[in-house]
Amino acid sequence: MKTFTSSLPNDLLKQLSKVAKKYQLPKNKIIENALSVYLDQLKRAEYVKSYEKAGKDKEVMQIAQEGMEEYLRNISE
Repeated sequence: MKTFTSSLPNDLLKQLSKVAKKYQLPKNKIIENALSVYLDQLKRAEYVKSYEKAGKDKEVMQIAQEGMEEYLRNISE
């Protein structure tokens, strides 16, 4: 594990201290968990955006529809 040093606004540090004290957790663990959640949300947003883009692409939608039609035929047999 590597060490990372950063500056945070005072009000954010106060909130962090309150939460750390309330839940008896180290501040670095709270920051680590919060960052992990945030990065996961960014990844999910990218995923959603890619599906929205694909949904507007007529060729991709045609391929998807053909695939669903074939899938329905296979499960109906």
